[in-house]
Amino acid sequence: MPSRADANRCRFVPGNRAGHYESYFLRANDAGRARAFWIRYTFFSPAGRPRLAVGEVWAVWFDGEQRRIVALKNQFALADCAIGSGAPDLLIGHTHLSATCLAGSASGSGHSIAWALGYTAPRAPLLLLPASMYDGRFPQAKALVAAPGALFSGELEVDGDTVAVRQWRGSQNHNWGSRHTDTYAWGQVAGFDDAPGVFLECSTARLRWGPLRSPQMSLVVLRIGTLELSLNSITQALRTRARIDGFSWDIDARADGVRVEIRIDAPREAFAGLHYPNPPGGLKTCLNSKLAAYSMSVTLRGEAPRRFHSRHGAAFDILTDRTDHGVAILA
Repeated sequence: MPSRADANRCRFVPGNRAGHYESYFLRANDAGRARAFWIRYTFFSPAGRPRLAVGEVWAVWFDGEQRRIVALKNQFALADCAIGSGAPDLLIGHTHLSATCLAGSASGSGHSIAWALGYTAPRAPLLLLPASMYDGRFPQAKALVAAPGALFSGELEVDGDTVAVRQWRGSQNHNWGSRHTDTYAWGQVAGFDDAPGVFLECSTARLRWGPLRSPQMSLVVLRIGTLELSLNSITQALRTRARIDGFSWDIDARADGVRVEIRIDAPREAFAGLHYPNPPGGLKTCLNSKLAAYSMSVTLRGEAPRRFHSRHGAAFDILTDRTDHGVAILA
């Protein structure tokens, strides 16, 4: 397992012509309430045009109680960005991210979000992919959780209203690559309602090589106390059954002596539509929610199933090229 510093090592090399995106995102939910934030620091460099590389800051506030989502993206010239010696240690425009805090703001279209947050990372990183796949060319998109179960405290300001953040549980993630995955569903729970120490991350994806697309592959990794389950080998990913129907997602992952069944859903109005530029060209659409409902059953050989639930405290993203999803594009 890598150290947190190694998990957060920045791979972006200014001037490289290959094309690259690299994101550090932080997200957390207000325990017991349908409120959450997602803040993303990104470097983006289009293939063959490194002079057009930029830094981006994204911020989304989800308020299920008020049926309100505020989503913003600000872009900065690379000359206004810096990568420090820490991991992470980023300055993008006037916003900053370190291994213990994040501060900044984003504005546009009559809205604004500002943040001044500290966070602790008491647990070791969690790898979504097998460890051997992080240094190779396959897959072209890498993802890991550098700080699973991170606890955030401080303040947000959303359109002038102050939101006190007191020990909200979430994560700090790190994603990078030369192109986005063709299509995927991604999910994460940083503590279930009845089990705040349980952490789950999962995905179902298809990859593309030119005109060819891979079969559907699903990855599941989770921690229950000291128990860590990684159902994420290539063979396992191809064998795991998954079904995505609109904004509902079912996974049934089985390995020797282990079965993990997951049900994920969220209403359409809980999603923000975001446009992600792709290094090779074009745009992908991310339907992004941090207020999803999850149920999970974990069965180990010789034991009764352990069941976990989250009413609205989980992440659910769908990356797609479709335009008939009915979700408003907010940033």
